[in-house]
Amino acid sequence: MPCITQGMGRSYGDSALAEHVINTQQLDALLAFNPATGQLRCNAGVTLAELLSVFVPKGWFLPITPGTQFVTVGGAIASDVHGKNHHHDGCFSECVASLEVLLADGDTLTCSRSQHAELFHSTCGGMGLTGIILTATLHLKPIQSTAIMQTTLKARHLTEALDLFASQDQATYSVAWIDCLAQGKSLGRSLLMLGEHESGGTLHTVKSSNVSVPFDMPHLLLNRYSIRAFNTLYYARIRGQSVQQRVHYQPFFYPLDRIQHWNRLYGRNGFVQYQLVLPQDAGKEGLHTILRHIAASGRGSFLAVLKALGAENNNLLSFPLKGYTLALDFKLTPDLLPFLDELDARVLDFHGRIYLAKDARMKASVFKRSYPRWEMFQAIRAQYGSLGRFASLQSRRLGLD
Repeated sequence: MPCITQGMGRSYGDSALAEHVINTQQLDALLAFNPATGQLRCNAGVTLAELLSVFVPKGWFLPITPGTQFVTVGGAIASDVHGKNHHHDGCFSECVASLEVLLADGDTLTCSRSQHAELFHSTCGGMGLTGIILTATLHLKPIQSTAIMQTTLKARHLTEALDLFASQDQATYSVAWIDCLAQGKSLGRSLLMLGEHESGGTLHTVKSSNVSVPFDMPHLLLNRYSIRAFNTLYYARIRGQSVQQRVHYQPFFYPLDRIQHWNRLYGRNGFVQYQLVLPQDAGKEGLHTILRHIAASGRGSFLAVLKALGAENNNLLSFPLKGYTLALDFKLTPDLLPFLDELDARVLDFHGRIYLAKDARMKASVFKRSYPRWEMFQAIRAQYGSLGRFASLQSRRLGLD
């Protein structure tokens, strides 16, 4: 029977769900580390949080990290996650030197950019559909401090926000919170946060937060009025045009990790995460069009995040394109899915795509139009015997199985 691997089970959609699931959390050993080069070999079930807890006190950090540390190394590779520094450093696969992959016939292959390269570029971003990642060899980056110097810049509207991304391109890390309910002259008003590792300081860690949302919020509490009020207050918290402060790396990179069960804020029905990318030449017009459509619908999102992305890589199903990515959380309501179909059509109009790691409902036709290398991906799966052996609810929905 077909199966799929699962790490921490933090995917927003159905990419790690199937009738038969192989959990990799027991594959959690650190196998080898070279303190002179920062090269680490570990099992795929090790979480990013575990890596950080061990290596940050030794002066090493992840070169690329997503917005949560509660994912496994294997999950980060399978999703080819990206972070606030994609415009400089690319996806997580850029810090991966090699992988050991268990194939459907029981053989284990080591793959890299120079050895079984087609398997490497299909496995990185391949959503677990090529085999089971057993180990990974990574390159960590040296740091001198756990502190990040954060600069927050205020943008009055989307055009100003995109101009700031361009003028601040030299920043190592950049991300913007965007008010997706603002309209008119304030459409797309944003707070752009830039970050740099401190060159000196201490390597202290912080305790995990005990803050937790204790129960599902009432369904009616989260609406366009409460979100609009929150967004107005959040935008106004920055007085003047810029604020600079020193923050610990955890709230800078992982703000939601500090609040356990934060998903309960969306009520018992939950939410759907929607993340799109538009190419740079269509980004300004496309984002204006999409934000106007969202604002007019009144479907707000507390967690609307805008980032500038760098060049597309060689991985066949990797998400980023050189351009802009917008991620939003929408409360699940009976009429949400038809609305997201409308957003899909606009994304396709501007030659964009939807992030597979956060997809829960994209149609196969949308996927195949926006991921042009999917047929090559399928051919490599067939070459390595993965078709019919590794499958998820997502891969079936997208017409890959």
